[in-house]
Amino acid sequence: MAGPRQGDAPVIEICQFGAGRIGRVHAANIAAHPGARLRYVVDVDNAAAAALAAAHGAEATDAESALADPDVSAIVIASSTDTHVGFIEAGARAGKAIFCEKPIHLDLRRVDACLSVLDECNASIFVGFNRRFDPSFAALKSAVREGQIGRVEMVSITSRDPAPPPIDYIKVSGGLFRDMMIHDFDMARWLLDEEPAEVFATGSCLVDPAIGAAGDIDTALVTLKAESGALCQISNSRRAVYGYDQRIEVLGARGMLRAENRLPTSVEHATADGIRTDPPLHFFLERYEEAYKRELASFLDAVAGGKIFSPGGEDGRAAQALAEAAVTSFESGNTVRV
Repeated sequence: MAGPRQGDAPVIEICQFGAGRIGRVHAANIAAHPGARLRYVVDVDNAAAAALAAAHGAEATDAESALADPDVSAIVIASSTDTHVGFIEAGARAGKAIFCEKPIHLDLRRVDACLSVLDECNASIFVGFNRRFDPSFAALKSAVREGQIGRVEMVSITSRDPAPPPIDYIKVSGGLFRDMMIHDFDMARWLLDEEPAEVFATGSCLVDPAIGAAGDIDTALVTLKAESGALCQISNSRRAVYGYDQRIEVLGARGMLRAENRLPTSVEHATADGIRTDPPLHFFLERYEEAYKRELASFLDAVAGGKIFSPGGEDGRAAQALAEAAVTSFESGNTVRV
């Protein structure tokens, strides 16, 4: 059944799973998009689901009822990681278009099983690697694709949080390589435009001893090497006291491209003591606000136009495989072939 129409095109009716922090971001973007309508919100916290649904003219319900509604043509999965594959598979069997926050799952074997279900149902998935949609990063990628700096030889990715997350999150996140650096693994593949073949990872616990006690690290460097010889280095830290540090540099045979941190304003204050600027934006919700909007718009455009989802399931799997290789390298101290 067709939903209400926006101009000549039917509005895409969406059920969202998850009413937490990132769920609130997606719900607001769905509600603001002229081609979409938030129809249902599903969450284990009924009060949170009801509040978010009420804020955007939607209805709080259960998963079975939402997936059984023929007017719902797409689902957005913004729930906890351990619920992702269940909702993905249920959505595929119900014939829905699927958007899912990264990662698909923390276990690569479970990712493979999930992708097999998608194949059986002739379904596909859009994976939420939102950084591809940041205006600066997207412009940098376009310049690389156009050959403005020639063959890519080195990529440097810096991604540092202003402060570590709660220890309760650390205990269930899958670790820094799987929950934090997975974004950077996707960016590395995207910017190199070829698959990394070797991974070497090293790390320490320098920020909070409780993170080490929980079995994780908070500071890491990873080097990736592609078959062509192109290199990528990723720098992650759970603590950057000056703000959310997000930078990319790509060196090519004919030059270099760089995307720097975003600041609240471009004002510089120059005195005899030096030059001061604003610190970087505080965290990912502010830094990637526009990226989240563009990401959703790309998904909806693909749904409406019957286009291939990108980034898709294989992108989600490839980034997860690099995370697994980084864990193995860190634990063994050896370079790992992917």
